[in-house]
Amino acid sequence: MTPIESQFEGKIGFGGRLRGYFFAGILVTAPIAITIYLTYIFFNFIDTTVKKILPLDLLPTHYQPYALPGFGILSAIVFFILVGWFARNVLGRLLLRLSDYVMHRMPIISKLYAAVKQIIETIMASQSQAFRDVVLLEYPRKGCWAVGFVTGTTHGEVQDITSEETANVFVPTTPNPTSGFLLFVPKSELKYLNMTVEEGVKLVVSAGIITPDSEHIKVPKPKKAAHKKDA
Repeated sequence: MTPIESQFEGKIGFGGRLRGYFFAGILVTAPIAITIYLTYIFFNFIDTTVKKILPLDLLPTHYQPYALPGFGILSAIVFFILVGWFARNVLGRLLLRLSDYVMHRMPIISKLYAAVKQIIETIMASQSQAFRDVVLLEYPRKGCWAVGFVTGTTHGEVQDITSEETANVFVPTTPNPTSGFLLFVPKSELKYLNMTVEEGVKLVVSAGIITPDSEHIKVPKPKKAAHKKDA
């Protein structure tokens, strides 16, 4: 049953129906309105920033009385394409190494630069397995289960001092999934779920109110063991 349908469940009076219609209207319009509003803010921020950077002769408003929506986004896309093309050249790679060297030698900024660079490279890498699997693990104690997201296989010193093959698991907090705990858990103690990462995030953010419907999740059937024929 959807949240909208649950508003009209059972016999209710006129006031209850109005209250149900009111909350149903919020449930329908709020996600759309918030998405449109945030998109507008993002586009407006890019357009305003580009207007401050580009020379006046390159702006459409210099030649016409009205602004051109999306010009900032288009300019940003062209800028990133040019930077990517330049970075693949010999001179570009040399300048990147020089800038990387300088950033790593600057106090305080070097720590922030290294952390941001590592996070972006991990997310953007095509080989990254970050946030591909949703798992259950016993946390914070035995018998209590928490939802986590596998961010990769453990390597380095952490894996060297553990006896079992370990996975990096991010356990988010509710209702803010951007904060949480990084746990190194043996893979044998993880229970992999068939729900998607998006469904797992919804489960965490809603504090368990929005639970993925198990009917649409395809659970792989266990393979039957082959019977040996009697000689």
